[in-house]
Amino acid sequence: MGIEMVFLAAFGLIGLITFLSSFRVLREYERAIVFRLGRARPKPLGPGVVLMLPFGIDRSNVVDTRTKVIQIPAQEVITRDNISIQVDAVVYADVASPADAILRVEEYMPATLQLAATTMRSIIGRMELDEVLAKRAEINLEVQQILDERTEQWGVEITAVEIKDIMLPQEMKRAMAQGAEAERERRAKVILAEGELQAAEKLAQAARLMSNEPAALQLRLYQTLVEVASEPNMTIVLPVPIELLHGSASPATAQLISGAATALATKKAAAANALPAASNVEAWENQLDIAADKLPTSK
Repeated sequence: MGIEMVFLAAFGLIGLITFLSSFRVLREYERAIVFRLGRARPKPLGPGVVLMLPFGIDRSNVVDTRTKVIQIPAQEVITRDNISIQVDAVVYADVASPADAILRVEEYMPATLQLAATTMRSIIGRMELDEVLAKRAEINLEVQQILDERTEQWGVEITAVEIKDIMLPQEMKRAMAQGAEAERERRAKVILAEGELQAAEKLAQAARLMSNEPAALQLRLYQTLVEVASEPNMTIVLPVPIELLHGSASPATAQLISGAATALATKKAAAANALPAASNVEAWENQLDIAADKLPTSK
């Protein structure tokens, strides 16, 4: 009787351990694809506590449903205009159907990586370098659409594709820098020319206004003479109207010439007072010569 009780207790303990080992805890982002005697169950299990038959009857593959970050290594691509560049990108993917990700493809992550790299090389190879540099957003969207269509049967959903870097040869970088500098110089010259054109238009407009008002022209000339006369030792050249030579100058023009001549004479007088007289300089030189002749000569 005692031996039977021992065997029953042993079998009960083994059964309890086996029963407890049939339970498995899955996290919130995990799903289990259960194969019972080699056949997949219709629905994935989880999250939480799931029960699977022991002794190898149920076997499971756990799938992580969080967003996967797939790093595409640098791919060497030749563009349509025969320029070799290197492009690396990153792909963000979600597992929409864990059953398809296990049953329809051997390894869904490496398969998605290889497909993304091949698709990116194919798309960039059809474009020129300028288009690749200017249309990153369009390239990302096109790669995402193609990947999403092809990976849908694997239960993988592509949420985003982003090109990280485009590496150019050093010769191409120098050529692009020269082109950018030439473009900046062209823009500067265009802006300068536009400024000259606008200034010429304003000057022409001012000339038309002054031609109708002689007094305005006279005041402008006086203002210019005042600005020029502020600098010392300066010669002022005053243009004379041609009508004055023919004796047909108007009273306003004669008054203008008289005022300019007065300003010029005042300027010359100030310059003359600032310098020593030429006769004094010549007298000083003669006195120095006489003093030198009186000095005794050494024998």
